[in-house]
Amino acid sequence: MPSDPEVVAFIERTLDFYPADAFTYTVEQNRAVYDRYCAAFRQERLPGLVVGDFTIAATKPDRLIPARRYKPAHSGPHDEVAVLYLHGGGMVVGGLHSHDDVCAELSIRTGLEVVAADYRLAPENPHPAFTDDAEAAFLHLARSGRRVIVAGDSAGGNLTAAVCLRRKAAGEPRPIGQVLIYPGLGGDPSRGSYIENAEAPLLRTDEALSYFKIISGGRERSQVSDPDIMPLKARDFAGLPPAFIVSADIDPLRDDARDYAEAIRQSGGIAAYRNEPELVHGYLRARVMSQRAAASFTAICEAAARLANGTLTSDFTGRE
Repeated sequence: MPSDPEVVAFIERTLDFYPADAFTYTVEQNRAVYDRYCAAFRQERLPGLVVGDFTIAATKPDRLIPARRYKPAHSGPHDEVAVLYLHGGGMVVGGLHSHDDVCAELSIRTGLEVVAADYRLAPENPHPAFTDDAEAAFLHLARSGRRVIVAGDSAGGNLTAAVCLRRKAAGEPRPIGQVLIYPGLGGDPSRGSYIENAEAPLLRTDEALSYFKIISGGRERSQVSDPDIMPLKARDFAGLPPAFIVSADIDPLRDDARDYAEAIRQSGGIAAYRNEPELVHGYLRARVMSQRAAASFTAICEAAARLANGTLTSDFTGRE
């Protein structure tokens, strides 16, 4: 447990709405309590935004992907840039509602258009359905003339990395940047933060592994080596877009973020990495309760703005 009383209060309030064993419920029950939790923490949208829902047409199979656009009411210096935001929730829970306030605030604070994609969820739609939807949403924005930053938290961070790896292999169009917030990227669950933080509040190692089994169609982590669902398994990280990657220190996924940043740097790319002491998985919802979470969200917004104007460097932390 952290010692910061603000973070402890966030954990306690979270558990009042979303019990630690919710991942053992039926999928329907889990989604219901998660939706209740999201509603309890949701902040009012800040003024100055134009928000609208639309759909993205995709094929193979033919489908419509629900999406929501958040656009500042007044033009800014980077109107051609859009942030594609992919929500967390283990690819099992969540949707346009779950991260509505995060997307709205990200748009206001960066001056950038933000588009949230309501990708398909498991177990009804196991891998690669959600990744296919994330890539289709990216291509829709890129082909409309946008320069696209892909961003996401937790499972959305996994999808962010997967989209960047896919587009690297496919060629143009490619994202101009990526933002990963406490992502799960397929690290080794037998070492490091997966062991040190195995009983961390708000996400335990066994919970993370249970979600992986759901999204992979019933397979264990040891049976999978596909970088499309485990980005750290990629053989080559050269040529990926500049990245800002942030982890919570008290989180079994912490080392995944660090290792992804290091892999990009070792391959000659730009990757800024920030680890948040005392913070836990899911802390974006604590940004109005915790000074630490608020500071981290400020750094995330600044990093997105730097990706938009091409000034992000590997030594950026947001603390200066």
